[in-house]
Amino acid sequence: MNKVDQFRALHVPGDPLVLFNIWDAGSAKVVAGAGAKAIATGSYAVAETNGFKDGETLPLEVALENLRRIVTVTDLPVTIDMEAGYGDGTEEVARSVQLAREAGAAGVNLEDRMPGAGELLPVHTAAARVAAAAAAGIHVNARTDVYFGKKAHDYTPALIDAVVERASAFSDAGAGSLFVPFLGDHATIARICERSPLPVNILWAPGRGTAAELGALGVARISFGHGPWAAAMTWLEQQATAVFAGGNPPYAG
Repeated sequence: MNKVDQFRALHVPGDPLVLFNIWDAGSAKVVAGAGAKAIATGSYAVAETNGFKDGETLPLEVALENLRRIVTVTDLPVTIDMEAGYGDGTEEVARSVQLAREAGAAGVNLEDRMPGAGELLPVHTAAARVAAAAAAGIHVNARTDVYFGKKAHDYTPALIDAVVERASAFSDAGAGSLFVPFLGDHATIARICERSPLPVNILWAPGRGTAAELGALGVARISFGHGPWAAAMTWLEQQATAVFAGGNPPYAG
């Protein structure tokens, strides 16, 4: 089984693949050693680590070189967050994702909103971009931002319908899974999992529950986004602050 097929097979509704997102080769080694089944980058963390802001301001070649280094330190499947695909049109998306595939990626995240844009792409446009990415022979985790900026009291059946419409279009276009971040309501997660033709990926956050609890809702994949990177940077700042204040860190040099 090749890495793409291996990665795709890990997406099982009810027994979710847990992706504790990393940002470089060093963090990939640590997470792989901790028992990961696959490795996933997060665009925010990778951008910030390299001195850029999220939103495809990180040059594609830097993202690809980071990917190349990651795949040299682990035999696990690696999926790369490519945001909207680094391309204004489908040809550019196809080229960018093909380069990621050639660099060793087994999977890719693809958003249905362009960097900095408030509106989602039309369904047919987003699906065409998914198809362009899938043509590289890679597992496409098609992300929809239907719930971006929405609070639980804003949730309506119409939002679920919108997600399912996109899920169906993305499935027809060759996506391997559906990423619906920003969900905070278990009933909504369960309903989307029930109706989606694709295995569903959610973004973990405090209060979301354990992997087992989310699996019981039908979730097939759980991502941690930039949370691990943010926690690591907070720890680093706290340690540095203590040292510069005259204290000592709780570890050997």
